[in-house]
Amino acid sequence: MKRSIKMGSAFIGIIVGAGFASGQEILQYFTSFGYLGIIGALISTVLFAYLGMSLTRLGSVMKTTSHREVIYGISGKWIGRIVDYIIILTLFGVGVVMIAGAGSIFSQQFGLSSALGSTVMAILVILTIMMNVQKVIAVIGTITPFLVFTVIALMIYSLTTMELSFAELNPLAKEQISAVPNWFLSSINYVSFNIAVGASMAIVMGGTEKDEKVAARGGLIGGLGIGVLILLSHLALFSKIDSVGGSEMPMLQIADDISPILGFFMSFILFGMIYNTAVSMLFSFSARFVVMGTNKFRIFVLVVGGIAYVLSFVGFTSLVNMFYPVVGYLGLFLVGALIFSSFRKKVKPVGLTGPANRQSVQ
Repeated sequence: MKRSIKMGSAFIGIIVGAGFASGQEILQYFTSFGYLGIIGALISTVLFAYLGMSLTRLGSVMKTTSHREVIYGISGKWIGRIVDYIIILTLFGVGVVMIAGAGSIFSQQFGLSSALGSTVMAILVILTIMMNVQKVIAVIGTITPFLVFTVIALMIYSLTTMELSFAELNPLAKEQISAVPNWFLSSINYVSFNIAVGASMAIVMGGTEKDEKVAARGGLIGGLGIGVLILLSHLALFSKIDSVGGSEMPMLQIADDISPILGFFMSFILFGMIYNTAVSMLFSFSARFVVMGTNKFRIFVLVVGGIAYVLSFVGFTSLVNMFYPVVGYLGLFLVGALIFSSFRKKVKPVGLTGPANRQSVQ
């Protein structure tokens, strides 16, 4: 059980990134539907638990060190290639969103130019990837427990200090921008997007566990944990929607309303998670095309980082609203393949040759 809990915690760390921590994802995918957002959160919980269990189990069964073998094994070569490239698109797109998120923190919390925040983040990310400083990422990753504790504290505060009833807040919540127009579809789209983001690491993580049951239980625990955090975040935002509705970082706004010191602390947690997510996404994206550690890799990282930086000026809220739903719809290929694979008696690796079987994708 201890190994399962450890794996479940790691799975939560993979999925609960900066977009989640900021509250913008939860606002658009759940809170914007008011009461129905609670039902949506429960549906997402079930799906996260089931798919998380499937990913880690498949990784363990196939003993893989790369998501490619599992994706092709459960999808076949044609669908597998589609899913593979969807994951690649997701890696780059989330990297762009994270750089934009850094700009929002500088603007909302410190009153500085959002361009400055994005510039600082882009430079840090590019330098980190070029130097391959993995220990830095590991250190930043330790802030996830602080985030979980903060979310719980903010939810308790929001519910105990809400000035309006949920009946009065419901119409205000529905005035918020939604990433997907329908609450049911929104809950599925959110899971699909996040599974596309976390599939690669979840599969590799499962591959490190010899016991299939331990791996499956770890994914199940992680999925349930994510669902609980979604519900807590939704309740926190729903109960304070009258004051944080127009904020790009609504959870940060709640923390700031409690105390500027807490807001300052929360901003550093968010910045650290954004940095961690951005480095992980763009590093994985670059490593798929160019061999790591070479001069070509460094040049590629510089170019990719520059493009991501330019695209980040679209804005954090706009990017979440435009990019996340698209990846969510595309990610249904992966979700469908995972559900289908659970009804098959045995999943066999597909022999891969050429570029698809190498570290880089041509």
